[in-house]
Amino acid sequence: MNSLFIIEISFFFKQEVLDNPVYPVLVDFWAPWCGPRMVGPVVDEIAEEYSELIKVKINTDENPSVVTEYSIRSIPTYNLMIFKSGKRVDTVIGAVPKSTLATTLEKYIN
Repeated sequence: MNSLFIIEISFFFKQEVLDNPVYPVLVDFWAPWCGPRMVGPVVDEIAEEYSELIKVKINTDENPSVVTEYSIRSIPTYNLMIFKSGKRVDTVIGAVPKSTLATTLEKYIN
């Protein structure tokens, strides 16, 4: 299975993230106005390398209820959340090296 990329997911957040019982989900919060993102290419590389990972991008401007629920306070502060079996199990804040993100994700990949 290749990673799944979803750009606009307000309708699908529950289905793709919270109701996913099998695969860990890496949620990347972003906004179209925040300019170039240093972490974007790292997240894309990680998603391509881990076939058992689903990557979801959430546009913070179009998903205010999800942003509020998960206390996303500022963009472009890099906010990555990892969900497993419908629960948030980890959060990575800031531009971290690929190795750090990979190590964090590997804790949740069976």
